[in-house]
Amino acid sequence: MSVLDIDALLKDPQTRIIVCCGAGGVGKTTTAAALGLRAAESGRRVVVLTIDPARRLAQSLGLSTLDNTPRPVDDINHTGGGSLDAMMLDMKRTFDEVVEAHATAEKAEQILANPFYQAVSSSFAGTQEYMAMEKLGQLRLEADRDPENPRWDLIVVDTPPSRSALDFLDAPKRLGSFLDGRFIRILAAPAKAGGRAYIKVFSAGVNVVTKTLTKVLGGQMLSDVQTFVAALDTMFGGFRKRADHTYALLSDRSTTFLVVAAPERDALREAAYFVDRLDEEEMPLAGLVINRMYRVSAPGLSAARALGAAEELGDEDDISPSAASKASVTQGLLRMHAVQAEIASRHESLARRFNAGHPDIPVVEVPAASGDIHDLVSLRAVGDALAGQ
Repeated sequence: MSVLDIDALLKDPQTRIIVCCGAGGVGKTTTAAALGLRAAESGRRVVVLTIDPARRLAQSLGLSTLDNTPRPVDDINHTGGGSLDAMMLDMKRTFDEVVEAHATAEKAEQILANPFYQAVSSSFAGTQEYMAMEKLGQLRLEADRDPENPRWDLIVVDTPPSRSALDFLDAPKRLGSFLDGRFIRILAAPAKAGGRAYIKVFSAGVNVVTKTLTKVLGGQMLSDVQTFVAALDTMFGGFRKRADHTYALLSDRSTTFLVVAAPERDALREAAYFVDRLDEEEMPLAGLVINRMYRVSAPGLSAARALGAAEELGDEDDISPSAASKASVTQGLLRMHAVQAEIASRHESLARRFNAGHPDIPVVEVPAASGDIHDLVSLRAVGDALAGQ
């Protein structure tokens, strides 16, 4: 098995973006925070972008809140000259920023006040993934403004906590299909053609569709949709262009992906899917992180032997009360060891199965923590484990 060298990855100045992806609940947020902290304390200027709606990252980094603005983490070790900022994606605020940046003040005001836009900007399928790409592009643009003294030289991205954690790779195509779709063209038609010209240009079939939509959506809703589409029409090309630019950024040599998994059958099956998908898209993959691996203090003592020893102690009837008490404690410890040894054996078996199917993928196994990851001290411990220390 090839071992993933996390420290070499973090210290390489050519590594500008690290994307942590994987199924939900496998520790992506913790991994992203630990990577950011370790990189910053080794001298990198880092910003961590989380898309996880849970606010664990803020708590772990000692911040009272995280929002759409990068906030400095002050309590890190700055002796190496590094820095650490953290932020959490605000999907709607990011969408608003895009509108404000790429439309006239009058158009922007019209779009932001539109009821349909307000619904789309916070709930439309794929908006979160697309806005995550927008924010990543914004961060990289800000980092590149001063090449000699960049605000950040490393961006760590924590992807959405869902099964479709690679949906952001499809965001440009999905957005393009939506904007070019027949439904959108029909909705935009009245605003583009207007009044009598609309009747002349479009067939009676389109009129029937519009009337049907009016019945289904209601006249006001349809009017809101048409106004939104007309107002946003001049921005469609910009949306697609920026999405394609960020997609190209993800496949650049300065970007690398880390697939994060737990040592469970379903999570490693998802990890295999992510690895294959990244290979299919020709995205740069650094390797796999397997979190929460069980380890035992006496690896030579199998679960079966531990249970056998515990049973033998239970058969000794002719012993003193003091010895019986000690034997009972020892039995409990042996049974506890047997449970942990069985879990550890299962974890190792699942990890070996993944390695057998993907022998060229570097892997690092992170032992299960003894407690919650809730502060910088525990994040440093996770960073040490990621680095194999």
